[in-house]
Amino acid sequence: MVDIAWGMLALGLFGLLTSTVFLGMVLVGARRFWVEARRQEEALAAKPEFLPGVSVFKPLHGAEAGLEGNLRGFYEQDYLERCGKRAGDGVSPVEILFCARSEADAGLEIARRVAADYPEITTRFLTSGEPWAANAKVCSLTVMAKAAAHDLWVISDSDVRVGPDYLRRVVLPFKDAKVGCATCLYRGVVAEPGMWSRLEAVGMTIEMSSGVCVANLMEPMQFALGPTMVARRECVAEVGGFEAMAEYCADDFVLGNWIAQKGHTVVLIGHAIDHIVLHAGFVESTKHQVRWMKSTRFSRPKGHFGTGLTFGVPFGLLTWGGALLLGMPVLAWIALAGAVLGRSLQAWVVAKYVVSKRRTWPSMLLFPVRDLMGMLFWALSYTSNRILWRGEIYELVKDGKMRKSRG
Repeated sequence: MVDIAWGMLALGLFGLLTSTVFLGMVLVGARRFWVEARRQEEALAAKPEFLPGVSVFKPLHGAEAGLEGNLRGFYEQDYLERCGKRAGDGVSPVEILFCARSEADAGLEIARRVAADYPEITTRFLTSGEPWAANAKVCSLTVMAKAAAHDLWVISDSDVRVGPDYLRRVVLPFKDAKVGCATCLYRGVVAEPGMWSRLEAVGMTIEMSSGVCVANLMEPMQFALGPTMVARRECVAEVGGFEAMAEYCADDFVLGNWIAQKGHTVVLIGHAIDHIVLHAGFVESTKHQVRWMKSTRFSRPKGHFGTGLTFGVPFGLLTWGGALLLGMPVLAWIALAGAVLGRSLQAWVVAKYVVSKRRTWPSMLLFPVRDLMGMLFWALSYTSNRILWRGEIYELVKDGKMRKSRG
């Protein structure tokens, strides 16, 4: 038992060291993000404004909770007003393309109803048929790419909500001809109140944003995030079009990564949007978060393995247990308190200065619990290569590709 206790203490202290180093990197990365966000804010106010033609891609699959409100946000942009253009000029400066598997899709019906209230904005309704590749979303993107009138594409998931200045902010980096792709962070917002949805939301808000800030600190951005991906038509064509990534699970990572490999700049926009958490129950939420972890494991195996050393609370608990067994109560409680307070500090900094949440204290209270759960989800990501996505089971294979499960 003594040997086990010493082992627990040694492993716990090592993990506290690595997670504290990670915390320091998060704080530095958050500060860098905040400074860059302020610079982008100043550039947004510069005249003349940068207002190129934009095609917005919205893949749909069913009537998700809050879908109508999510879609209206993309129609209520201040872009057209600032362009000074109205319907009658041909295709409007902002066109919105929706694509579902069939005309009978409930999400497409909602989109038609919303679009009818905004005739000044060109809207196209498309269908992809049954998916011809593993990633049904990418099949829809391929259809929309062929129909798009403009050369700057804003690709956005159906479960996000944006403010009226969203488009102006996300296209701003493309004023620089070297920029080929841009993306932005997001805040988790619960659709239905509940403890599990709130914990998933704080994971989106703090854990995801922390990892992105650190990645952006260590090297130029090499990937994009699915809730918002902005890319030039020619850059997507240069990497083989959406068709080339149709077998990949993490199409967002692949798009940004491939564009970066071609020598184009990928920009992390200093603006965060709302990502609606649709999973209220324990089982659904857990499956969703483990799927994310598994996707990362296959897309970035080395980085994902190192993620296990970034969770502070699990190592704080391990140190606490080992120290108590060895008769070191002061060390035990200092280690545990330090781990919890460190995660609360991380949550406060990221919530306030990175994703701009109005209330930071819920994140500060919940994130230490989510940090503990994060280690569990990370461990579960190594238990199998099967994921549940859109009601279907897939198998993840080498290099982040996926295929429908054979049974």
